[in-house]
Amino acid sequence: MNHQGNILLSGNEAAAEGAIRAGCRFYAGYPITPQNELIAYMADQLPLRGGVFVQAESELAAISMIHGASAAGVRCMTSSGSPGISLKQEGISYLAGSELPAVIVNVARGGPGLGNIEASQGDYFQTTRGGGHGDYRCLSLAPSSAQEMADFTYLAFDLADKYRNPVVILGDALVGQMMEPVSFDHLVTPHQLPEKPWALTGAGGRERNIIRSLYLAKGRLEEHNVKLQQKYAGLARAEVRCEQVGCEDADILLVAYGTCARIASEVVARPPDNVGGRIGLLRPITLWPFPYAELRAAAENVRGILTVEMSAGQLVEDVRLAVEGRRPVHLLSRMGGGIPSAGEIAGKLASIFG
Repeated sequence: MNHQGNILLSGNEAAAEGAIRAGCRFYAGYPITPQNELIAYMADQLPLRGGVFVQAESELAAISMIHGASAAGVRCMTSSGSPGISLKQEGISYLAGSELPAVIVNVARGGPGLGNIEASQGDYFQTTRGGGHGDYRCLSLAPSSAQEMADFTYLAFDLADKYRNPVVILGDALVGQMMEPVSFDHLVTPHQLPEKPWALTGAGGRERNIIRSLYLAKGRLEEHNVKLQQKYAGLARAEVRCEQVGCEDADILLVAYGTCARIASEVVARPPDNVGGRIGLLRPITLWPFPYAELRAAAENVRGILTVEMSAGQLVEDVRLAVEGRRPVHLLSRMGGGIPSAGEIAGKLASIFG
């Protein structure tokens, strides 16, 4: 499909097209709302463009298929909604432990449990703290528009290959299903993908490759873990991303990501009259690595911070870690599919800072 100029797509479809343009040639997944537009797009388009689409029998099967495709050196992706991502956590831990690149898209919905199909940000801890067993990290990108669903998914494949690590795209039901104009003109299909000398492509003419996360010799697993942590430390130094709006001279700072950042930006653009002082917004784009230093610097001279999120209070913990008690941190929280409005944010600011 040769998209030129802007085309109207849902965020889910934009992520799928971004993946194909990034060189994704294997997708395995299982249908679950609110990401079914993504899997449908992949089923339609990927086989036509040199790739393989598999609707697996379960989420567990899908993530295991991704493990196999990645080990063979193929750029690969899976996607799901929140309960499905929970089922994939063991496999994601295996990918990280085996140092295999893969892209995982989570179009999050309300929880806990089966929850509902409304937008939620209750998967923040799962995404930024590993989610599965063992000491590992996944680089996590948080889009707030259909355009960013395309751009960040495209970027995720390069980051996954660069660090030989899973990368998570954490969206939500609103970002995934809203339709917006999206441009793909800048997302050129890679002509030359990175070499993967570690991949299991047959042993002819080279030393045999072994990919594993099982280390039974005494001390060997600890050595492997030390190596992983050194990789994560380098990643954390090099890959922090955030957006700052009006933070240079802000008196009050909003912190939000994804859908909540879109809504918070309206308050920055049209600040309420009953709040004294200028309002800025810091939007984390990488949820991990989190922009601790950038937030700390932006909060240096503010009166306080309001974190806006669609969870009971998960992002707010990283905000508090960043400012280290130097500034008061407040929370506006909606849960189970509740979405904060610009009016709610303005009212909360007025009650705190008015």
